[in-house]
Amino acid sequence: MEATMTGKNQPEIRKFKTMPILISLLLAGFIGMFSETALNVALSDLMIVLDITPTTAQWLTTAYLLTLGVLVPISGLLLQWFTTRQLFVAALSFSILGTFLAAMSPSFEFLLTARVVQAMGTALLLPLMFNTILIIIPAEKRGAAMGLIGLVIMVAPAIGPTIAGLLIASLSWHWIFWLSLPFLVIALISGILFMQNVTEVTKPKIDILSIVLSSAGFGGVVFGFSSAGEAEGWGSPKVIIAIAVGVLALVLFVIRQMTMKQPMINLRAFKFPMFVVGVLMVFICMMVILSSMLILPMYLQQGQGYSAFKAGLLLLPGGIINGLMSPIMGRLFDKYGPKWLVIPGLVIVAVSLWFFSSITVASTIVFVIVLHSALMVGISMIMMPAQTNGINQLPLELYPDGTAIMNTLQQVAGAIGTALAVSIMTAGTKSYLETVSNPADPANIVSAFTQGVQNAFIFGMAMAIIGLVVAFFLKRVIIQHKTQVSMH
Repeated sequence: MEATMTGKNQPEIRKFKTMPILISLLLAGFIGMFSETALNVALSDLMIVLDITPTTAQWLTTAYLLTLGVLVPISGLLLQWFTTRQLFVAALSFSILGTFLAAMSPSFEFLLTARVVQAMGTALLLPLMFNTILIIIPAEKRGAAMGLIGLVIMVAPAIGPTIAGLLIASLSWHWIFWLSLPFLVIALISGILFMQNVTEVTKPKIDILSIVLSSAGFGGVVFGFSSAGEAEGWGSPKVIIAIAVGVLALVLFVIRQMTMKQPMINLRAFKFPMFVVGVLMVFICMMVILSSMLILPMYLQQGQGYSAFKAGLLLLPGGIINGLMSPIMGRLFDKYGPKWLVIPGLVIVAVSLWFFSSITVASTIVFVIVLHSALMVGISMIMMPAQTNGINQLPLELYPDGTAIMNTLQQVAGAIGTALAVSIMTAGTKSYLETVSNPADPANIVSAFTQGVQNAFIFGMAMAIIGLVVAFFLKRVIIQHKTQVSMH
């Protein structure tokens, strides 16, 4: 498998060994995504072992998202300053160091620091992976390649909870990280041996103010929403100030980028209508998927009383189905375009979430597995086709900016989605307990929690319906002669 590349300043044809490059990137991406979700199942155990509250435990996920929210926007700039090999080695070094520290962690503070170092690796790796694949794979085969990324990005979070549950049951939570470590080392060695430099190093001028505004903006929004999803609630000064500072910084950031000759993130990517539709689809998808992936394990463990391992096992079929569907959807996208995948996908997601909103303590395991699998099939029909179609409309020089925008907004969507879902769930639980005569009765507590879960799924369904309206604006981007772009 070889790919050729031509660009404005590159009349010569460059050949890439795409298979070894893909394997290095996908292995590293898989482990990065695995350790991101594997810890979610361990949170209940960590609260007991480390003697921390749910609010404190949530910071292990929040800090990870926050680091990604701050660093991913800068990735477009880093891709122009450093070679592909340098960034790959740096990303893997951070991931290996963070994973090793997490495996050794004696305390919560130590583990939190390790998670931040891990996230630094993931923040460098995700945009690098997307950008490299966009360059080395010809446009007409891009759907299948993005489907492969989809396989990695979706199967890792799916098997993460199951493997984590098994490790917690038989060993300890430290083993979640010990297990990841050898794979990261293999990915690093493979990258050192096979990774090629696919981008040009142009070293654009670094604008410190843009970096500060971007960090304050995305960081403030992620921090504010994450805090609201915890015990603070939406009315607390911390949440209001963080979101207000974040929004103000983002407005200033946008103004600055639009007036600069060499912006940090070239927001002119938003001039391309299918890119905008793709961004909206990915944003909605990430909100739905991350809020569901947080609420469902909680429902299975607290509402149904299952162990971490069993909860993970019940969610495994859906995740594997999603992973297997991604490459198929990629090939269908190459053949038929995005519209006939994305619209039915959103209908399936909305209907699944509507059924989920009637979930009770008496709901059967089969009901949960079937609905979760249907939800995952729907997601696989939306995510990669909309994303690939959007980026296909961008000219080559905007690829780093396009991938930086998509990846940043995925992290922000994740933070917003999980925060809204948790706060809706908490509010539903509280309002139910206010109506009963004995709020301390365990039966009432479980019923209240279930009502909160139902409300969270109704929120997910509303998001899917908004996505369905946006999907009707999708048009297929046809790339002609590598440079011209047209739409039908």
